Amino acid sequence: MNIQTQSWLLNRRHALKALGSFISLPMLECMVPLRAAEKAIAATPKRSAFIYLANGVHSLNYQITTAGRDYKFSRSLKPLEKHREVITPISGLHHPGALSHHHNCISVWLTGGKLGPSDRNTISVDQKMAEITAPHTRYPSMEVALTQGSLAWPADGVQLPALRRCSEIFASLFEEPKGGKEAQRRALRRKGSVLDANLAEVRQLEKKMGAEDKGRMEQYLTSVREAEIRTRRADAWLDTPLPTITDADRKRTNRDIAATMAGDYFRTVYDLMVLAFQTDVTRVATFSLGGEGDAFSIPEIGITESRHQLSHHGGDAGYMEKLTMYDTFAIEQFSYFITRLTETKDLNGKPLIGSTMALFGSGMSYGHSHGNANLPLVLAGGGDLGLKHGSHLDFNKDAKAFEGYSLGTDGALTTAHYQVCSRPVNTDAHMSNLLLLMAQRMGVETERFGDSNKVITL
Repeated sequence: MNIQTQSWLLNRRHALKALGSFISLPMLECMVPLRAAEKAIAATPKRSAFIYLANGVHSLNYQITTAGRDYKFSRSLKPLEKHREVITPISGLHHPGALSHHHNCISVWLTGGKLGPSDRNTISVDQKMAEITAPHTRYPSMEVALTQGSLAWPADGVQLPALRRCSEIFASLFEEPKGGKEAQRRALRRKGSVLDANLAEVRQLEKKMGAEDKGRMEQYLTSVREAEIRTRRADAWLDTPLPTITDADRKRTNRDIAATMAGDYFRTVYDLMVLAFQTDVTRVATFSLGGEGDAFSIPEIGITESRHQLSHHGGDAGYMEKLTMYDTFAIEQFSYFITRLTETKDLNGKPLIGSTMALFGSGMSYGHSHGNANLPLVLAGGGDLGLKHGSHLDFNKDAKAFEGYSLGTDGALTTAHYQVCSRPVNTDAHMSNLLLLMAQRMGVETERFGDSNKVITL
């Protein structure tokens, strides 16, 4: 949970100090006081959620082979069939900058950056959205991950931490800080004083630095500035009452679940995300279902191997079947999330699914060879934001060299399909084009995100 990232609110004095300038600045949105910003909240907030499945999928049982509205759901995606009119399965997208390595795929999934050994990651789309939504919410974003860091990367390129235990997530969202408000306020202001002193000292050092050192220092200062703004914002929200939670919601979400009950855990996290959106505590959330190298097992459905182990199946029929079971299980839980968004009312009385975009997928397609083309993606919701669903959006078919999916005499995909998952069929189909669409629908004013080359039409 990005608990102290409380938006980009700053006052003019602070802006002038941070910029080292004495010119008169215009009034900017990020300078609007908290209470004034609240009055500008739209009737229906816009929200986005991102759910990551590690190690790709069993492509032969996942891939939908017919484009358009008349598509048939594959075995793995069957749990989503009841949501046909509010979802869009997407095929053929890739991240050109992603290297064929586990940690790289998950790191650039929401950034679209090029992340080699010496590269610094760029801002992730959820954090770009949070820049817009944060003035209206207690927390700019919510980060949950099972085994590794979050999917979220702010502008300074330092991965945001994530929470895992459901009781901790609930407490961070809906309970008073430990020690009370005044203790929290004193801690925040101490931190602010340290940051101010830090900046002053660094400015003195800058006068003695060469060009290369100044570049490194500017990256550091970006982190310090962001931390100061988060601290100021957190202080301001301490005087705002916490949302009221019903006993039923509290009982459902304020608990801890054993790791052997993965379905119960997944659904509780999804319930927490729905509750956070419903109460407008945050409008941006990410949930990583385990890391690439250590995604956990699911004993409750007979899977004792890790997802990483199953994805490197080497053609073993038993492992491939279990991987399909794992895929289907994860998609069943995502289907539950869509159901909860559909059942839960927004501030205007309409279902949350209309104002919420939810992207499910992976930064890898075929885990056995680390293939990261033809990424498995499903976009749900956002009908009130102008998204139109009900079709399979297939960018593979737009490539001139694509002759169709490799089907056997029984109509099933053959292993030749793995080539589609290992090397992009349509080199112009960048996943960042999808992220750009989502960013724009959230109100981010930009014509480019990551390595996008055009915005997707949906």
